Amino acid sequence: VQLVESGGGSVQAGGSLRLSCAVSRYSTDCMGWFHQAPGKEREGVAHIYSDGSTSYADSVKGRFTISRDNANNTLYLQMNSLKPEDTAMYYCAARPMDWRRRCLGDYRYWGQGTQVTVS
Repeated sequence: VQLVESGGGSVQAGGSLRLSCAVSRYSTDCMGWFHQAPGKEREGVAHIYSDGSTSYADSVKGRFTISRDNANNTLYLQMNSLKPEDTAMYYCAARPMDWRRRCLGDYRYWGQGTQVTVS
């Protein structure tokens, strides 16, 4: 299993970025984006579930959108109206689902991360 993020970079406040996560040998049904700023714990940003529903941290609601392309096994995070406090390393992660297609609690696989810097 391999998750590879891309799309990070440096932008000015108010700008946009789209992060991608290419997934190999695993399903994109239950995935999420996390971020970790220096000196802080890793936090969940957005999650997508097997039925296509999504959830977001309060800090990004209305600004970020998580989506996936099942045909290309890729996860995305569209980030708009970026703020300096969004500066962090961003990671994608995948977790399994049970036979009822419910996403299980713990994320099992993680990418290496892509840096987002907003000034």
